[in-house]
Amino acid sequence: MQLTTERLILTRLQPEDWQLFLQVHSDEASMRFISAVPQLADIRQRFQDRLAPWQITSFHMLCLVVRRKEDGEAVGLIGTNAEWAPYRQAEVGYSLLSRYFGLGYGSEALAALSEYLFRECEFHKLKAQVVEGNWASRRVLEKNGFELEGTLRDNYLLRGQWVNDWLFGRVNPLE
Repeated sequence: MQLTTERLILTRLQPEDWQLFLQVHSDEASMRFISAVPQLADIRQRFQDRLAPWQITSFHMLCLVVRRKEDGEAVGLIGTNAEWAPYRQAEVGYSLLSRYFGLGYGSEALAALSEYLFRECEFHKLKAQVVEGNWASRRVLEKNGFELEGTLRDNYLLRGQWVNDWLFGRVNPLE
């Protein structure tokens, strides 16, 4: 599987992507709105879980590496958790290395993934949860047609503090 945009190539996570996976999960700025930086054993387990083959009925995440077309440099990760039955929905998420923040790579990668999930996988709806206050991630979603559907109060324990989550959704425009 490969998705291509004007500047990016998205491919399935492979064993040789371990260093990137480790960098993303060890980058304090990248993890700011996700969790505390996990222990190495936890990062390794997440990596192993995401290497499993994926199809729309899988119960594990499809994880893609986002690379620049021009030089093959990996900039981050993007993925989805499918909830095929009975609602044909999928949750999307992304995390870039902090040195690539603000360059439009997240928006471009999400556009490609959304297109694939709607056209090829025929999902009815894509969802995303974003910690309230993560304005950069909110802009990525809104640029891609996701709409704020509500706020889940005290929904997530982040570094010992309860935080609200913004809930976003985008219905398949092809249906």
